[in-house]
Amino acid sequence: MPFPSPRSAVEHPRAAALSPLFLGLLALLVMIASAHALPGPTRGGLMLRPAAGTAPAAGTAPVEALQLATDLSVDVSGPTARAVVTQAFRNTTADWVEGTYVYPLPEDAAVDGMTLVVGTRVIVADIRARAEARRAYEAAKAAGQSAALTEQQRPNIFTNTVANIAPGETVLVQISYQQTIPVSGTTRMLRLPLVVAPRYNPAPPAVDAVALDGRADAARDPVPDRDRISPPVLDPAASLPVNPVAVTVRLRAGFAVGAVHSATHAIRVTEAGPEARTITLADGAVPADRDLELTWDPLPSRVPDLGLFREEVAGRTYLLATLTPPAIAADATARPDRDVTFVIDNSGSMAGASMRQAKAGLLAGLARLTPRDRFNVIRFDDTWDALHPEPVPATPEALEGAGRFVAALEARGGTEMLAPLRAALADPHPEDGRVRQVVFLTDGAVGDEERIFAAIHAGLGRSRLFMVGIGSAPNGHLMRHAAEIGRGSFTEIRDLGQVAERTRALYAKLESPAVTDLAAAFSAAGVAVTPGTLPDLYRGEPLVFAARLPHGAEGTVTISGRVAGRTWTRTLPLAGAAPGTGISKVWARARIGETETARITGRLSTEAADAAILALALEHGLTTRLTSLVAVDATPRREAGTPLVAADLPLNLPAGWDFASVFGTDRPGAADPDGGTGARIVPIGAAGADIDLPQTGLGLLPQLLLGLLLALLGGGLRRCCGPRVRGAR
Repeated sequence: MPFPSPRSAVEHPRAAALSPLFLGLLALLVMIASAHALPGPTRGGLMLRPAAGTAPAAGTAPVEALQLATDLSVDVSGPTARAVVTQAFRNTTADWVEGTYVYPLPEDAAVDGMTLVVGTRVIVADIRARAEARRAYEAAKAAGQSAALTEQQRPNIFTNTVANIAPGETVLVQISYQQTIPVSGTTRMLRLPLVVAPRYNPAPPAVDAVALDGRADAARDPVPDRDRISPPVLDPAASLPVNPVAVTVRLRAGFAVGAVHSATHAIRVTEAGPEARTITLADGAVPADRDLELTWDPLPSRVPDLGLFREEVAGRTYLLATLTPPAIAADATARPDRDVTFVIDNSGSMAGASMRQAKAGLLAGLARLTPRDRFNVIRFDDTWDALHPEPVPATPEALEGAGRFVAALEARGGTEMLAPLRAALADPHPEDGRVRQVVFLTDGAVGDEERIFAAIHAGLGRSRLFMVGIGSAPNGHLMRHAAEIGRGSFTEIRDLGQVAERTRALYAKLESPAVTDLAAAFSAAGVAVTPGTLPDLYRGEPLVFAARLPHGAEGTVTISGRVAGRTWTRTLPLAGAAPGTGISKVWARARIGETETARITGRLSTEAADAAILALALEHGLTTRLTSLVAVDATPRREAGTPLVAADLPLNLPAGWDFASVFGTDRPGAADPDGGTGARIVPIGAAGADIDLPQTGLGLLPQLLLGLLLALLGGGLRRCCGPRVRGAR
């Protein structure tokens, strides 16, 4: 059942189905602690932190504490997806361990479930206010009880902390979430983030601000939670890849499917009917070092222009609508006069492939300009400068000079995004009637997202902001939300092979008339639509919105807007909506995001926003900035007085990133360069390119028997899971 209905707080969960590949990974993890390792390269797991107030001796290597394997199971049904992430932690030491893992999820993920499995005991998490959940977790940890805590650090960055993992023990943590499937033209896309890219965190002001009345205000840290989003990062030249991931996607599109593609990974696609496919990774388990992207299209004769789905939950009706307005051919003579400012990130995280992609994307945009357009180019790292003081006509000579400027850029330094953003949005001639567009090319690897959002809201004016995400792990939360506030769009470019296709689509949007003045009017009263103000659309973009209706509400919804100066309307009967599941979670998550935006931009007070977010999160069981999932076993396991060692799991460097350009070559274990306090550097093994787990002294037959035993155990967990144990609060 791909989209189970929301479970009550007292219902026991079914264990998620685990793939044979994941069970094999788990078998290998179990072997690590008990087998005599043969000589060979090492690989990394959770690194033990030294006791408070002490430092490791010079030259000593971090102590390997835990191994991690991850299984990602996703069911796609029409416009939504339901995912279960199973993380297996194996303690390879003789100590009791508390482990912390920082991991990514889609920025629109509605995280609504967590289960902790310790041996035969299954503990279901409760959703609580964040501070209350943290207190319950800390109390359980101190009492020696098994416990797990899931917290949101950003809408796309989460942490799992697991307490009291016994020596030689393997525990499972399962996270479940709901998300929507973005559409561009006819193409559907599923993006599964697999690694948190290192963030550049601007340093706090060196001095406190002093007001005119002489009172001093404490300097505000632009990234007050920098420690919680900065896990250790492995140097790929000194360490093997870690955190192997197995992925299974079951696709039921709701229409006849054409080809399924991935620009990021080799995949294996199995047809399960005209509308269904099963997708796995062709290479089996892969390192968690880049996001996974899947795209699919309907067959040309089966292109849907409308999707309307409904779900009944707790006496209310929830709707999810996806509607494609009519396409209007671009008229070159009707193209408006434009000022286009290109902003390109040349900081250290863009070194290598990302810089080449960004340059190619920018040059493609310059090539589409006409003499009627004016343009400028701004580049930034931890400094910034502009090619011209203000936009200049796109003459051949000016474009040639811009090409030389872009070609000479080199990646280096930190990512100080705020100043160049403000410069790009600055409007020196607000009354000249030209269309102002800003194209921003970056990986978005910064930790001060809220400052960026506030600056866009404050300085947007008549400009439109188009974000272009570059590289193998762009910061989707920053990019997508910045485009929403900037009333533009978000495009991702993951390799050079995508530059031509995706920049062509992007720049066609910039040149085409938008669908404006969009509105959704329901015949029933009391409907809550999100987003509250529907955005402008560009060519090929569908209108997507969610709504909550009173119980029993029927009637119609009328969509209206203006396309190329003409009024367009479409009326849809609500009774014709197809049944769907998880839509209530999607609506609540979108409503929470909209409320966060109102808080950041000052349209809603912090107190009012927090109250609304907390109420929505608790009602729908969602993890947010203000709520967390906590699972506590009632039985103490670690005896009083037995030490508990804390550990952090290091992450792979995203594929295509250059370690030295991001961190420097002589700063092991230090803060990130150029003033930002970011990810710690952890070399923990021999160089190597494969994900092979350590070889062991076990023979082939014992390995097969152990794998079979674990497969049977996994099957038993899925079917019955034995007596369920409800965790004590």
